[in-house]
Amino acid sequence: MGVTLTENAAKHVQNFLTKRGKGVGLRLGVRTSGCSGMAYKLEFADAAEDADLQFNSHGVTVLVDPQSLPYIDGMELDYTREGLNEGFKFNNPNVKDACGCGESFKV
Repeated sequence: MGVTLTENAAKHVQNFLTKRGKGVGLRLGVRTSGCSGMAYKLEFADAAEDADLQFNSHGVTVLVDPQSLPYIDGMELDYTREGLNEGFKFNNPNVKDACGCGESFKV
C-alpha cells in the first residue's frame, strides 16, 4: 500500500522544498513517545538512505524507514487549514487509539 499525500499536502511540501532550495522529499516515520506509545516523525529529507522505502505521491517523494512502515502503511498525509490553525493531518488506518492531546497513537 505505502504512504500517500493529498494534493494539498504535496503542494505544501513542494513549495517548502522550493523555498528551502534543496531536498529530495519528505521523510516520514514513527518513534516511541507519548502516553499512547507512538508518535510521528516528519522532516524534509536532503538525501535518501540506502534502506529507505520510497513512495511517489503527486510528484513528491515520501521516504519511510522499513521499521516504521508497518505502523503507517496505508496512511494518507493531508495539509489542512482550520481557522487560524494549519498543519499536517495524519489519516492512518492502523491507529486503534490516540491520546487526548493528539501527540501519540497506538496500533
